[in-house]
Amino acid sequence: MTTMTMREMKAHLVARADESEDFRTRLVADPKSVISVEFGVSIPDGFNVQVYEDSATTAHMVLPMTDRLTEEELAQVAGGNWGQESMDQLEDDMNNL
Repeated sequence: MTTMTMREMKAHLVARADESEDFRTRLVADPKSVISVEFGVSIPDGFNVQVYEDSATTAHMVLPMTDRLTEEELAQVAGGNWGQESMDQLEDDMNNL
């Protein structure tokens, strides 16, 4: 399987959603499952994917991540909840998207 960038993945999903109303409905309802099947990847349980549709009266804007940790993330790091193995697996999974 060819490695795709996040931009290429998004473009692929948008094109498929434009072609098929069924695909669009499933992508909005259960994006992790649809993406997993579409690209043959496993998305970790702790990683969330949300898909929203713009409408005539609603637009969505996505802000990029910041390098600041939330209180919850800081507690996880301090508590050691994210071991190196978990981080390596997450990085591998994201690189394979």
